[in-house]
Amino acid sequence: MKTFSRSDRVSEQIKRELAELIRLELKDPRVRLVTLTDVEITPDYAHAKVFYTSLAGADHQKEIAAGLLRASSFLRRELGKRISIHHLPELHFVYDTSVERGTYLSQLIDQAVHSGGGEPPVQE
Repeated sequence: MKTFSRSDRVSEQIKRELAELIRLELKDPRVRLVTLTDVEITPDYAHAKVFYTSLAGADHQKEIAAGLLRASSFLRRELGKRISIHHLPELHFVYDTSVERGTYLSQLIDQAVHSGGGEPPVQE
């Protein structure tokens, strides 16, 4: 059985609370389609990287980043009301390209299989 460290539990709690705050409290239309994928917190809890993706895609990434940056102080303040830890981290939002990259790679694999490249070579 895997045990989780305190920082893992805090990161997960921050992710859950931020997702709820973004979904229910933010009125900014730029951040409507944002999904949080991960939160990485520094060992001293001073900074948290909040990874996000969006259904709007990379085309609107700058607008979304601006909306999240503008809302970061509000989100941090509200997070402080919901989570009781000694030092509340500064929030740094980072666009997560892994979902788009995974979709792209999956499409490449599908294309290779459909074009006949899916047959493994015969080994003797």
